[in-house]
Amino acid sequence: MSTLSQLVALLYLLVGFTVVGGLVYLSHRHPASREPLVIGLTGVAVLASLVTSIVTRG
Repeated sequence: MSTLSQLVALLYLLVGFTVVGGLVYLSHRHPASREPLVIGLTGVAVLASLVTSIVTRG
């Protein structure tokens, strides 16, 4: 795996965890929308699929 793909994967992880944290916080503040855990796990699954596709390509 090249250094560039490692850097891109790291940046995806950092931004992804920030977005997932924001989704969990938003759903916690408005519980009528969804449960925070479900939204957080969905965000982590999407993030894992993006990082996996980058790592396997590199």
